[in-house]
Amino acid sequence: MTQTIDGEILATRLDDMRAYEGVRTRRMLAFVVDYIIVGLLLIPFAILVLLLGILTFGFGWMLFTPLVPAVALAYVWNTMGGPKQATIGMRMMGIRLDRLDGRPVDGLLAVVHSVLFWAANALLTPLVLLVTLFSDRKRTLHDLLLGTVVTRSDIV
Repeated sequence: MTQTIDGEILATRLDDMRAYEGVRTRRMLAFVVDYIIVGLLLIPFAILVLLLGILTFGFGWMLFTPLVPAVALAYVWNTMGGPKQATIGMRMMGIRLDRLDGRPVDGLLAVVHSVLFWAANALLTPLVLLVTLFSDRKRTLHDLLLGTVVTRSDIV
């Protein structure tokens, strides 16, 4: 992938193979950090749903069912879909999500990326990580489907 500026062709960071060194390990560690963050974010929302359930004589407790996916998707939408294109865990590990067409990642793409990740894990758990061993740029199955790649953010 290249960018053209004033007629000159410049190689982008996506062409630099150093941008993919250690990405698989960093990605797994970022997942653990993000999982903990979502768990902590759930606490105040769970308290709110608990109180709502008391006020509505138990009807509000039905909100516990969509609570985890709603909080997780809101987290992904606002972090990975934001200007840094990375969740807090990804930023801590020095990685980010990039689109192969060079456009920025928006909130909808970030959410679809997350949903495909969970769907692939639910159906094909070992295949998700095995694909990274054989794909170019260590891309996972959902990366291949969406035209995205995870790169190191410290490579310019």
